[in-house]
Amino acid sequence: MTILFEIEQRDPVLYRQQTRKSTWLVLALFALLAMGLSSVLVAVLGQPEVSNFRWNLTGVLLGLALTVVIVRFGLWHREIMAPAVYGWRLKRSLMRVTNIMHQVKAGVAQHDPEAMQVLRFYHLGLLEMHRLDGNSSALEDLVAEREQLREAMQVQGLQTECYQLHQQWLQAVKAIRV
Repeated sequence: MTILFEIEQRDPVLYRQQTRKSTWLVLALFALLAMGLSSVLVAVLGQPEVSNFRWNLTGVLLGLALTVVIVRFGLWHREIMAPAVYGWRLKRSLMRVTNIMHQVKAGVAQHDPEAMQVLRFYHLGLLEMHRLDGNSSALEDLVAEREQLREAMQVQGLQTECYQLHQQWLQAVKAIRV
């Protein structure tokens, strides 16, 4: 089975420290590029006693584009970005499930094993995301639904620790008629 994402148990305090560090790095990179490119464009193409707003704006937009390219292709796979990339991938995986939630819920109502596993992954992923973000109030929102699903899965003999999201599960759930 193709694994799209696997939930890891990370220390929330360390995670937040590391993501703050990578955020500051990206912000500093953007500020440096935007101000530098704006200054160069105004110095080279600007005119005295005329508004150089368009050159400043062009420099900022070029700085933004260059920052995106550097982060995605230069920093994305570096250790300093690993926690931020993990958080992004976790949220992206949860969004994949959210996008087909009507089919997931219909499948769970029909006791479909793949739908139940996808929903269980979704619940565990939400727990992890809220735990990492320090959002303790959101942890209590789905307690009843989470426990109901866990019990239904146990009755069917399904594994309840669904820390991986499998491509095959999503494909099976997408085929469910609502």
